[in-house]
Amino acid sequence: MNAAHGLPFIVALISGEIAIFTTMIKLTGKMKHTILLVFVTLPFAIFAQYGFWFKDKALRIDYLHSGDANKENYELVEFVKEKYWGGSKTILTDHRNYGNYKIEVRDLATGNLLYSRGYSTLFNEWQATAEAENISATFYESALVPYPRIPVKIFFFSRNDQLEWERKFLLHYNPDKTSTSKHKDHNYRTFKVHKSGKPSEKLDIVMIPEGYTKKEMKKFLQDCNRFKEYLLNCPPYDQVKDKINIWGVKAASEESGTDIPGKEVYKNTLLNTTFNTFGSERYLTTADMRTVRDVASNKPYDQIVILVNHTRYGGGGFYNFYTIASSDNARSKFLLQHEFGHGFAGLGDEYYTSDVAVEDYHPVDKEPWEPNITTLVNFESKWKDMVHDTVPIPTPAEETYKNCIGVFEGGGYMEKGVYRPYMDCTMKTPKPDNFCPVCQQAILDMIKTYSK
Repeated sequence: MNAAHGLPFIVALISGEIAIFTTMIKLTGKMKHTILLVFVTLPFAIFAQYGFWFKDKALRIDYLHSGDANKENYELVEFVKEKYWGGSKTILTDHRNYGNYKIEVRDLATGNLLYSRGYSTLFNEWQATAEAENISATFYESALVPYPRIPVKIFFFSRNDQLEWERKFLLHYNPDKTSTSKHKDHNYRTFKVHKSGKPSEKLDIVMIPEGYTKKEMKKFLQDCNRFKEYLLNCPPYDQVKDKINIWGVKAASEESGTDIPGKEVYKNTLLNTTFNTFGSERYLTTADMRTVRDVASNKPYDQIVILVNHTRYGGGGFYNFYTIASSDNARSKFLLQHEFGHGFAGLGDEYYTSDVAVEDYHPVDKEPWEPNITTLVNFESKWKDMVHDTVPIPTPAEETYKNCIGVFEGGGYMEKGVYRPYMDCTMKTPKPDNFCPVCQQAILDMIKTYSK
């Protein structure tokens, strides 16, 4: 029997996944080559799947997210067609279930899932503030997906009180009919900070400046190179330098620095960043996502890092949204590593003694989605398999267990009921290059989502 009849196969593209069907009747040397051909061909089938559904561009959805502690509302602002798609072309659907929000793109005709990603924003934290109990607020937000070739439905989800996904917003998009903007007036010069390969095969980080004037662009370039060293020489990133690209965008502000409302300091800057977010002196953020996206869109990217030209300690990180840090503080190295842990890997804060703006952020009767904290409600889904049999659960904070993976009480801004995996970590105390084994594994696992 010849190979053509001995091993017929079908490659099926179903709901974002590949299914391989084979029928083996007789195994010969020639047929072994045929089997090998099936698996060699598989990556090309996945790539063709992306090309069938999407163009090599990005669709940006800008929207308003408003509400208070108990309710929320979405409202479309505009669709924007961007020049680059920097994300993976083989891993299109999100299996990690991270983030406070989720976006899904589905084929309008069949309902098949084509793309999904989880993410977090300032709005979720706003809902946990005391102020949100009494007033409503509106935040400008933005989500990025591959640009569809076919009509699609775009779903937005939020987590409910049970931390389960609840659909909140639905949009229809037809690439041939739906009104779509192009921001041609935001073209900035770019530069390479670290390049290891094609954007579709690497984790792409774009660094954008805030509070750097035209005369300070040389400083921004130097700061980007310094921050590159902070990140790429930090374990475990030092193991995967060849899987990361870093770009810079020369986008100047009219004035240096950033706003410090507590000291009545206000600056005319491009990204409209500010300290004192939600009343916290060190919390440095921006709500101007339209400008952030416009600047970042000058290069393919997966992650946005905003460097703020200031000496004051401060920053923030939002999963799959952006990371922000002041450039010239004595602890800027720690700031970048810690906040990028939030923004890139979805890591939760492990400290519980500092003042924060949010209240009761993690309900102790629900398992948090962050990979490095647990309430023990569903510990099997976290790092339980990394805990040695001789280590008690929960684990006492004693010298015996100082260098052991365990379950130590205190984390997620809460002294009781939330647990962390190590006695100390960069996600707990301001020590750079100090990610615990569980956080390091979470970072390495996330790298696989974006790189080959």
